Amino acid sequence: MQLIFLVKMSTAALSNEIFDSRVKSVQLYKNNTDDRYPIITFDAEQLKLSFDLLGAQSENLQYSLTLCDAAWNPSTLNQFEYIKGMQFDNISDFKFSTNTYIKYVHYNVVFPNENMKPIWAGNYILKVFRNFDETDLLLQRRCMLIKRTSSVDATAKIATLPQFRYTKQEVLFSVNYNPSQVVNPLEDVKVVVLQNYRWDNALTGLKPMFSSNQKLEYTYPDNSLFDGRNEFRYFDIRNLKQYSINVRSKRLDTAWHVILNIDESRASNQYFQYVDYNGRQILQNKEGFQSDIDGDYAFVNFYLNAYGTTGDGQDVYVIGEFTDWKCLPEYKMYFNRNRQRYDLEVPLKQGRYEYAYALKNKEEQPDDIDIEGNHSQTENEYLILVYARNLQYNYDELIGAKRVQSNSN
Repeated sequence: MQLIFLVKMSTAALSNEIFDSRVKSVQLYKNNTDDRYPIITFDAEQLKLSFDLLGAQSENLQYSLTLCDAAWNPSTLNQFEYIKGMQFDNISDFKFSTNTYIKYVHYNVVFPNENMKPIWAGNYILKVFRNFDETDLLLQRRCMLIKRTSSVDATAKIATLPQFRYTKQEVLFSVNYNPSQVVNPLEDVKVVVLQNYRWDNALTGLKPMFSSNQKLEYTYPDNSLFDGRNEFRYFDIRNLKQYSINVRSKRLDTAWHVILNIDESRASNQYFQYVDYNGRQILQNKEGFQSDIDGDYAFVNFYLNAYGTTGDGQDVYVIGEFTDWKCLPEYKMYFNRNRQRYDLEVPLKQGRYEYAYALKNKEEQPDDIDIEGNHSQTENEYLILVYARNLQYNYDELIGAKRVQSNSN
């Protein structure tokens, strides 16, 4: 089995993207924690970016930060206005894989640091590029710096309206703001609501129902609704030499091959509750000592029976945190007409993965409901982001954030 190497793009939208197919296992999280939300305060907190570059040779890589507005459009301000120090920095922390059948170089970068430090709260795009050429991108990631000058009270529960009672969840919240910072709250405050840190179905453009006593109320019974969806499927390949959950078989030739159990559509099934991690990946090698460099890659084989899916023969994708919640070409399944099922083989690093099967909707975004089902009882995690327009420098400042779990009671 051969790996497909370099795929280059000249331009990129300011979202989570990978531009080189050799880049794998990208993670961005709060340093020294398992917090997957890339949001930090000014209180000496740092973010850690880690990723692998398949192959045996290291490359000359750099990174930069670009300030964006609440909609992730790049700011027209100069970098020296919101970055203290250098406008880009080298990625000097890299290690070569050890005792693996598939060779790779593992890279880490921790920021802000003494070389580069953003000084304004808001949205930032982290770009990784090679040879000091910012048009030669490997990847980019969304991250945020917050200055908590507002507080958010929130709850997530089964939808109140009868027609949505069995399929949707509502997120109700209020924002207490500082009047010295927010002059015109109805115009200057923007809110974004994310489900399981997915940007593809984020709620934006919400307006408060009313404002009083320095508080904005967002308590719509119909405007802040999310599909409940379903708990995620999962498999575990942290140990490639022993039995693994939801894995049918494994074999080793020039590389590891993992055969997963054959999946079925869950669209018409009743809701079944179990604990999941809301689509996240956990990269770990239980057989080794340093999972970042001794975790091997395995060619994982997904199978989905076509019977019961919406429109047999349609394009079906595997999605999860490891696909950036996108219908990526490399995760598009092949429709096997002889076996009447969908097949996919992709290389994944040792770990525990949660995933779902999705079709593309009219907006070209993943829609997993037709295959996975939709239940208001599903446990989901919601993130509410609050931005205020900084009138002095004309940018969107991140002033509040709140996480809340859905309530199935």
